[in-house]
Formats: sequence, C-alpha cells, structure tokens
Amino acid sequence: MKLIWVLVLVVCYNGVCLNGVTTNVTTRPPFVNIGALLSYNSTIGKVAKVAIQAAVDDVNSDPSVLGGTKLRLQMQNTNNSGFLGIVESLKFMETDTVAIIGPQSSVTAHVISFVANELQVPLLSYSSTDPTLSSLQFPYFIMTSRNDLYQMAAIAEIVDYYGWREVIAIYGDDDYGRNGIAALSDKLAERRCKISYKAPLTPTATQQEITDLLVEVALTESRILVVHTFSSWGPVVFSVAQHLGMMGPGYVWIATNWLSTLLETDYLSSDTLDDIQGVLTLRMYTPDSELKRKFRSRWSNLTRGTTGYGLNPIGLSTYGLYAYDTVWLLARAINAFLDQGGNISFSTESRLAKLREGSLHLDAMNIFNGGELLRENILQANMTGVTGQLKFNPDGNLINPAYEVINVIGNGIRKIGYWTNYSGLSVVPPGTLYSNPPNRSSSSQNLYSVLWPGQTAQKPRGWVFPNNGRHLRIGVPNRVSYRDFVSQVPGTDMFTGYCIDVFTAAINLLPYAVPYKLIPYGDGINNPSCTELVRLITAGVYDAAIGDIAIITNRTRMADFTQPYIESGLVVVAPVKKMNSSAWSFLKPFTRQMWGVTALFFIIVGAVVWILEHRLNDDFRGPPRRQLITILWFSFSTWFFAHRENTISTLGRFVLIIWLFVVLIINSSYTASLTSILTVQQLTSPIKGIDSLISSKDPIGYQQGSFTRDYLINELGIHKSRLISLKMPEDYAKALKDGPHKGGVAAVVDERAYLELFLSNQCEFSIVGREFTKNGWGFAFPRDSPLAVDLSTAILKLSENGDLQRIHDKWLMRSACSSQGAKFEVDRLDLRSFWGLYLICGIACLLALFLYFLKMVRQFSRHYSSELDSSGRGSTSARLQTFLSFVDEKEQEVKSRSKRRQLEMASNRNESMDNYSSKRRHIESPPDGSPQASNEA
Repeated sequence: MKLIWVLVLVVCYNGVCLNGVTTNVTTRPPFVNIGALLSYNSTIGKVAKVAIQAAVDDVNSDPSVLGGTKLRLQMQNTNNSGFLGIVESLKFMETDTVAIIGPQSSVTAHVISFVANELQVPLLSYSSTDPTLSSLQFPYFIMTSRNDLYQMAAIAEIVDYYGWREVIAIYGDDDYGRNGIAALSDKLAERRCKISYKAPLTPTATQQEITDLLVEVALTESRILVVHTFSSWGPVVFSVAQHLGMMGPGYVWIATNWLSTLLETDYLSSDTLDDIQGVLTLRMYTPDSELKRKFRSRWSNLTRGTTGYGLNPIGLSTYGLYAYDTVWLLARAINAFLDQGGNISFSTESRLAKLREGSLHLDAMNIFNGGELLRENILQANMTGVTGQLKFNPDGNLINPAYEVINVIGNGIRKIGYWTNYSGLSVVPPGTLYSNPPNRSSSSQNLYSVLWPGQTAQKPRGWVFPNNGRHLRIGVPNRVSYRDFVSQVPGTDMFTGYCIDVFTAAINLLPYAVPYKLIPYGDGINNPSCTELVRLITAGVYDAAIGDIAIITNRTRMADFTQPYIESGLVVVAPVKKMNSSAWSFLKPFTRQMWGVTALFFIIVGAVVWILEHRLNDDFRGPPRRQLITILWFSFSTWFFAHRENTISTLGRFVLIIWLFVVLIINSSYTASLTSILTVQQLTSPIKGIDSLISSKDPIGYQQGSFTRDYLINELGIHKSRLISLKMPEDYAKALKDGPHKGGVAAVVDERAYLELFLSNQCEFSIVGREFTKNGWGFAFPRDSPLAVDLSTAILKLSENGDLQRIHDKWLMRSACSSQGAKFEVDRLDLRSFWGLYLICGIACLLALFLYFLKMVRQFSRHYSSELDSSGRGSTSARLQTFLSFVDEKEQEVKSRSKRRQLEMASNRNESMDNYSSKRRHIESPPDGSPQASNEA
C-alpha cells in the first residue's frame, strides 16, 4: 500500500504539481539552429565571419539573453558564387534551421527569398541592400542594414547640391547593380536630373573590358561618374581611369559604400590610393557609443591570425557592425518567440513529396511552423546595438537612415558632412538633427569643402562638349526678308547677320571648344516657321537652333532657351501724318473734362471766398450785380495772380492760399504742354494702338512665318479673314500706303526688332500705341542642356562689356529718317493727373464753409434768439428769414446794434430798480409819520 502511494506522489510531482515547470522545460530547447551564408574571401565576408561568430559567442555566454537556450551556428562559404549560395541555402532547409543570416549577395537573396517564403524561414541580411528586395514581395527577407534606396537618394542630393544635372552610371550588370542604378535614376528624376549614359560591366569584367568601357565614357559630355560596383574589381576601374587621364581636373567620381568598406577593411597600397584621390564615397552612419567603442577595442583580439590585404590585419567595417547586431537582433527575437510559447517544430511540404525519388532529396526540406511568429518578433524589435537603435518602420526598413559623405584625400579619408532622410545634407551629426524640426530648405543644405580629382578645390563644371568627333547640328532659319538678322551667304554654307554674330561672340567666351555646323532650315522662298524649327529639336533632327527665334510660351514647352539677347515684343505700325498747329491749339493742353472741372472750381472758389468775406470786406459788398461780377472777376484773376481784392477773414485766406497753390501747378503744366504742342512736330494716325485695331473691321498685316498670326487669332480673338500675310518689307510699305480701301491693310503687327529696321527708311509710318507683348529672342537647346546655361552666362557677359550693343549698332543702327523732335499726337493733360489737387481744394472749401456756418449760428443765437422769442416770431420760416438777413448784414453793424441793445437793456434795468426802491420806501413810511406804524400794522 505504501508503494502505491509513493507512485502516486511521483506521478503528481512530475505531471500535475510541477506541470508549469515541466512545460517550460520542454518548450525552451537547449539549442536553436541558425545558419549563415558568407563568402569567406570577400571584403565583406571575412569581416562578417568574425563578427557573427563573436556575436554568437557573446549571446551564448549570457544566459539572460535566451534563458539557457544556446544558438547553434552553421556557416557556409559561397565562394562568391550565386549557384553555391543557392545550394548551401537549400542544405539549411534540411537541418531544422529557424533563420538564416544572409545571404551576402543580393543576387542570391532574390532566389533564396522565394524558398524562404514557402518554407517560412526568415532571412536576415546585413549586406544584401538591393532596393527591390521589398517586404511586400519577399516578406521573409529582412534587411538589417541600410537599404540602397537611401544611398541613392543621398547621391542624388549631392548631385543636385553642386548644381549638376547629368551623371554617368558605371555598374555591375546584375540584379544588384541594375536595381541600384534604377533607384538612382528615380531619385535623380525627382530633382530634374538624369543619368545620361549607362555603362554596365559584367560581374567578372576584365581589365580590357573596363578599359573599353571607360574609353566610351570619356567620349560623352558628362563628367559626373557614379560607380556602383563590387569591391573585387572596383579599384580596377579607378586604375584604368587614372591611366586614361580621367582622374584629373574636371572629373567628379562618386563611389557607393563599397569603396568606404574597402578602405575600412583592407590596407590599400600607395598606388591604389593615388588612383582614388578626390573621390567621394558614402559610409553608413553609426553613432558613437560605449558599445561600439568596446567592440572596436576587442576587434584586434578577435581577428588575431586573420589577414586582409596582403599580410595586414583585417579592419572592422560598418558591415561587420551590422552583422554583429544582426545576431543579437535574431537572438532577442527568438527569446521573445519562446516566451510567447512558440514551438520550434517543422512539417513536411506536400508538394515536395513528389520529389522523393530524385537524388537531390529536396523532399527533406520542411516548413518552419513558427516562422511567421518569429518574423513578427524580428520586425517588432526595438534594441540598441553597436550600430545604434535598431527598429523597423512599416516598410520593413530600419528607421533613421543616415550616411557619412567622405572625401578620399592623401593616405586617408576626410568626412565632409552627413546625409539623413530627415534633413538632407548637413555638417551637423544626425543625432543632433533628429532633436530639431526637419529643415529641407536649400539654404540649410551644407557640406564642407572638397578636394576634387586633380588636387583642385574648385568645383568642377560637371560636363564638357563630347569629344567623339560629332559636331552640333544647329538649325538656322533661311530667311527671305530682314536678312540683316540672319541670312545664308549664297553658294556657301556660311551665315551672316546680327543673330549669327551674337552667337559666335557668345561661343567664343566659353572655356571649351564647341564644334558645330550651321544647317539652313527653309526653302529659301518663304520665311520658315521658327516654332516648327524648335519642334525639330525635340524630334532629334537638330541639336540646337539659333536665329531670330522669339521666346514664347508654346516654344518653351518644347525646348530650353538662353538668356534673351534682344527685347522684341509685338507692336503696331500704321501710316501717320504731320499734325499742323491750328487757331485753337491753345485749347489742346487740357482735355474737355479738365477744362470743365477747372472752370467749375474757379466759380466755386470765388463763391466760397465771397461767402467768407461778405460780412467783413467792403470789396465783396454792394448791389447784387456788382457782387456777381466780383465773384467772377476775383476767381478768374487768380489764374494770373492779378486779383485786386484783399481777403480779411482767416478762413478766406486759408481757402485762397490752397487755391493759389492749385493754380500755380495747373498754370505751369498748361504752359509746358502748350510749349510742347507749338514747338515739337506732332504726328497723328487713325489707329491708336492694338485696342482700336481690334475694334475696327480693317485688314491687318503680319509677317509670313511669324507666330504673330496665331497670337492675333488665339489670344486676341481677331478673325483670320482679316489677316494678310506679308513677306518683304516692300510688301509692308505697299500694303500700308494702299490702305484698307484699296486692297492694303490698316496696320501691320510684328515684332519690334523687325519694325524698327523697317521704319529706319520709311518715314511716313510709325509705331502707334504701346508694346502689347513682352518677349525676346534667344537660342534654343534641348531640355536640361548645360550649353543653354553656359551660353546664357556668355550673353550676359557680352551685355556687360558692351559687345552686344556694338553688334547691334553694326547691323541695326542705320536710319535715313530723322525723327528727332517728332512726337506721335498730343500728350493732353487729363483730370486723372490733377484730381488730387482738386480734392484738397474742395475739402478746404467745405471745411471753411462748415466752420463759417457754425460761427454764424453761434452769433445769431446769441444776438437774436431772445429778441425773436419776445416778439413772438419763433416760427421756423421767420427764424430762417431773420438768419439770412443776419448773414447778409455787415458784421460791424451787427455788433453796433447789439451794443446799443445792451445799453438800452441796462438803462431799463436801472429805471426798474429805481421805481422798485421808491415804491418800497413809500410802503414802509407810516401815515402819521411814526416809524413803527408799519410794524404795528
């Protein structure tokens, strides 16, 4: 019986009482299998091998990380072979591996990721940074370092920061290279930059293949070269470039982070360092921390016996840091997985059962049942490692991407700034930037100075004219009329004219040679369309177009233009005739409205002064007829400052001073305008400008082949039946002389430059109205052409040093007509120019009248109110009649009468008081003479 109870207690102890403990022991295995795919002899692989092993050792030596479970690591060497990488990864799938660190190559990662998706085994890669390895297509591929998408964004910002627009991409022709350059192209396009030439190399390129490729690159125009390749043959590119003279002044070389990795890992020879002087490269930014310093101090012990380049010890690269953190990231995710009750178990794939008969034993691969949970724990990780904070954003990329921008100088490197996805380029460390609001303004983008290839500190231009023997094909309008601007020399391929001289002078100012060939455009019979010529640039027929090409909206949509070298808006030319002086010329300085308002103010001011002076000044009193004459005479005599009447009142003088100021200005303006009318030759035309031309129904002439026709129809709404095409200047003259009634035109609309040349010997015509469009002439180039920018600078220099004006005078400054002293019509003075003066004068008059009225009311109420009340004349009409009589009276009479009234009132008060006193004395005296009679009574 006791034996039975002992057995029950044992069962209870092992199965019931300690159920939780036994479960915990069984679900947390002693070992977890992880794999690593490396290329031991590669720059990245030999560093990662040491770092991964060190991380596994550190994790296994710390029981608190996995709670007693240890990582069992199995490494496989792919020997830089994509095929071996695939084979080795499949072997891991047969050995109950829960996760694989790697693969090292992005090419291999693309293939293995499909297998990982099916078997649900997470891939954690610290070096496969292909931007297309997205979390959407490959959810089990997890990038534990920086995505190359950010690196390409940094390069695009560097290109834009220095003002370059085109780059050449040299890259390995595999998935990693092509996808990286595709990302670069997208980032450049966001900043209106582009890759002008792609130079792919095979992953096993030889030195001869590299040489042939760089020879082709040297013949292109861009001098900004981005090298996105492998560290195995990347230095050969620079060695060949040095041999070909492509590492000298004028070139810019930007290498992706393969170069910084090579500089960190291996000791480079002096020859190799000489080849890369002035090169810019990027390095993944890892903030300085105590963990990072401790790991670096251990590195020499960890790599003892391991050599890199030659017999030199291997250095620690940022990829080594990320490889170390990847193991810790995986270990913490596995620990969380086990804490959540995750079970490390595998199940067979039914679709692989059919492969059992094969010799490859692919049916041995199993599905990791806890793969999805482990993947979620990896992506939810938030830890701090030797590379800083490790946390994933919703896209599956590490947060806070940042790079160091490095310039290779001498035997080392110089950090010239940082790039972050937060604030762009800056010389401030990213840790400081993240504590401030993001600032992407152009003024905040900064880098330290750079020593460029060729040991020069001056920023390279970034491009030269291509040295491949090809000449620029430049289209030139083969004009029939106005050949002073551009014309072909008969029997030759040469051109002359104002536009040609400007182009030649600008080309000569460029700091490099520009071979070109001028090609005529047009049949030589009719003037060609410059809009069609510009369109042929976009079609690739011409590389540029020069000549009398107006810069208008629809042309700027097709091409880029230089700085305008001549202003030439649309104007109207019409016949004019001399306008002789007449007997009524003295009325012309003012418009009718101006004359009317001026005369009205003469009367108003005279009336106001009369009102203000009437009660005080004898000059403004008398019979009504005399007063009316005084008003008119006084106001009009102020025009000549000959008024004889003096003003006495303060308000009257105030109004008169302001009015005399107005008269002074009007008188001076009238005198100046009349002098101009009588001394300067005046011209007149029935057409006043484009507005009167639009409102009429007369025909309008325009130059054949010009954009003027489309502008008049589309922009101004003129019917095309009114437009007549004219070819030669002689046709202009004949059509204008005939006029609209004899088959000619009422006016010609054309660009000012043409019409000024036409009018130089056509004195009976003139430009009427104002210029109603603003544009100029420029040279056209394809979109984003650097030559357009350089020629614009050259044109500005021509303008500043006076050469542009000298070329203009040479071709366009000849005139048989003398227009000195001639003026088109009369500049009549309008009320708009003087309404401010009249407004001031009117306000002064109203203010004076208002104050005068208040004064009269006050005096009237003081002198007449009591009199009207006592006499019973308190009605409104009576008061108004009395008030008007009061206003008409002279002020001295009012004051005298008021004084007499006051004296009479005073005497009346005295008599009343005397009568009252005597009467009181009589009452107080008793009849019998007794003084007490009154009291007794």
